[in-house]
Amino acid sequence: MDNTRGRLSIKELAAEDRPREKMLIKGVSSLSDAELIAILIGSGNNEETAVQLSQRILNRVSNNLNKLGKLSVKELTDYKGIGQAKAITIAAAMELGRRKGATEAVKLESIRTSNDAFLLFYPLLCDIPHEELWIALTNSAAKVIEKIKISQGGLNESSADLRFIMKAAISTTCQGIILCHNHPSGNLHPSRQDDSLTLRVSEAAKLMGMQLLDHIIISDKNYYSYADEGKL
Repeated sequence: MDNTRGRLSIKELAAEDRPREKMLIKGVSSLSDAELIAILIGSGNNEETAVQLSQRILNRVSNNLNKLGKLSVKELTDYKGIGQAKAITIAAAMELGRRKGATEAVKLESIRTSNDAFLLFYPLLCDIPHEELWIALTNSAAKVIEKIKISQGGLNESSADLRFIMKAAISTTCQGIILCHNHPSGNLHPSRQDDSLTLRVSEAAKLMGMQLLDHIIISDKNYYSYADEGKL
């Protein structure tokens, strides 16, 4: 039995319904997420067009691009029609989007609130499948001098070397330190290790005439702030 009977290929669709042609006619903003991914992968499989395959992948991640960005190349190749080359193309596009967001975040002139800190780190941490710890170092005007990745851990924890954090802070002669790490699970509740790290960095900063301004925990769409919760 021919499973493709009655199903139009992308080439058989009207020009305005093909992703590439639609983009040229109506502009890139007119394309759905599935259509954009279809352009990346170029073709589908024996049973689905590239758009249909892309939509199925998106459905599996609840149409959440942050969750899509967490899929590994191996996980993407589990889909029929997605080989290693296509999976790498999708992963590369996700990384470009992440870097674009990080570049835009640099435009922040100063960090005055927990939301400013969230916006600074969110593009870097929102959709990675493992935990990372970063710091932002600020001057007396609350402007960011430097952002530094301190450590990269597994899914549930990230080791942090207090000496590394303080060495970076001292080398920039900063006044303020902001800690930030992500919880890939989506649970924003701080762990005992998070509380311990916050206390140790705060005490070390005071000894050096600096201040720990905040410790932000990021999930896909939200954040937890030690400063906002009165825990600093």
